[in-house]
Amino acid sequence: MTDHRLVFVGGLHRSGTTPLTRCLAAHPQVSGFEHTGVEEDEGQHLQDVYPPAMAHGGPGRFALAPAAHLTEHSPLLTPDTAARLLERWRPHWDLARPVLVEKSPPNLLMSRFLQGAFPDARFVMVVRHPAIVSLSTRKWARLRSLGALLGHWFAAHRTFEEDAAHLRRLLVVKYEHLVADPRGTLAGIASFLELDGEIPAAGIDTRRSATYERQWADLAAGPPWRRRRFGSLCRRYEAAATHFGYSLLDLDRADPFPVGSSAPS
Repeated sequence: MTDHRLVFVGGLHRSGTTPLTRCLAAHPQVSGFEHTGVEEDEGQHLQDVYPPAMAHGGPGRFALAPAAHLTEHSPLLTPDTAARLLERWRPHWDLARPVLVEKSPPNLLMSRFLQGAFPDARFVMVVRHPAIVSLSTRKWARLRSLGALLGHWFAAHRTFEEDAAHLRRLLVVKYEHLVADPRGTLAGIASFLELDGEIPAAGIDTRRSATYERQWADLAAGPPWRRRRFGSLCRRYEAAATHFGYSLLDLDRADPFPVGSSAPS
């Protein structure tokens, strides 16, 4: 793939990877997957080199499985890994375009593995508020408590933060910055990917988090038992949220991620 730039987009389920990838694929120099027949047109479902997130428990669970974390030391990384992945993915790209994008949530935990297969690859990771991601994931992980889903968010991003130091070409995008300033944030991504012209921003819904923001506020203002639960979650996770640029007490806070972040506009 010497004539193409390969880009991997990752981030937990419900973090905004799908709308971002659709915006990228609308740029005339970029090709992404569409109409593949698999869930969200994700590359994880179009290959047989590594297990998809569902093999490790799916949304709200997969990042807790040690086997979901793949690095350059994984036995799954072999001399033919790149060729096998490209064989599966190539039919779904428009190879006349110079930039090829693959998006899957597990990329958050396997960036080092993918870099081992594709040394020149670039990584765009999308990070969204832990409270919003956890609330919006509950419909896919009904047996998981809100506390467990928050714990999954922090476990996933701690692993990614450690991996980020090994990546040569990484950009971390806060979802909150993307919806607050779509054109400005996409311009930063275009620069990182060396694209000519603007990335279309029409696919970004600026009010997508409103429902979950109200749900979170209801936890803080509900009956006493609910307020106690809310207080317990905040005491347990607020320091970790602050580390990653967020606050469970202030959903409007979205400081840069500790590593690899684009600057907020």
